[in-house]
Amino acid sequence: MKRRTVLKAVSVIAAATAMSFAPVAVAEEFEAKSVVLVHGAFADGSAWNRVTPLLEKAGLNVIAAQIPLSSLEADVKATQRAIDRLEAPVVLVGHSWGGMVITEMGAQDKVHSLVYVAAFAPNAGQSLGDYTADYPHADGLDHLEKDASGYYRLSHKGVAEHFAFDLPDAEIDTIFATQGPINSAALGTQVTNAAWQKKPNFAVVSTEDRMTHTAIQRDQIRKLNATYVEVETSHVPMLTHPQIVADMIIKAAK
Repeated sequence: MKRRTVLKAVSVIAAATAMSFAPVAVAEEFEAKSVVLVHGAFADGSAWNRVTPLLEKAGLNVIAAQIPLSSLEADVKATQRAIDRLEAPVVLVGHSWGGMVITEMGAQDKVHSLVYVAAFAPNAGQSLGDYTADYPHADGLDHLEKDASGYYRLSHKGVAEHFAFDLPDAEIDTIFATQGPINSAALGTQVTNAAWQKKPNFAVVSTEDRMTHTAIQRDQIRKLNATYVEVETSHVPMLTHPQIVADMIIKAAK
């Protein structure tokens, strides 16, 4: 065998040996396989656009449900359709009004855990109005506009100064333009279940929230016995601090 051929063979063997002992990247290990993200009032599924790719990169299957905000029942049905499309177990995540939705229907076997992101976690038998009655008034609610069909939307000032005041103007304009109005009748509907009593709970608390009062979010932590993080931000931590929100969801999936 020629010297050049021998050297080439030796180098190939050496390279193969080095590769066999090289560290191998280990994929994240999850108890849950999938995530359903439920937006709140005055929003749509695009509210999760910054969180979704972070979860997918970690290896989770994700659907951002598009709920109609026409009634609690309709929102539950839309969320259920998203759950049905995914492999179990599923982490169910709710923002704001989305917390009402996941509280109502998150006790099912396919749901692994619940994540409340600046969200409401009522008791069974409570409407949103019932649940918030004993807390200070949220300033953002002064900027609701009701149309002839009974749907509430937020004024531009409400979005800019209360809902998402720490986002750039261009993003505030987009949120205003794409917001999903909520049927006023839905706000008086009582939840019939409290899924948080039966599942592991996680939470992201917005400390500068002018829509879901921060005091509500903090009180819930004790009730839910939740793993949580506090973020100095407005009502939309999934847009202002997507990595923190994604990390909490990933923790829930593990």
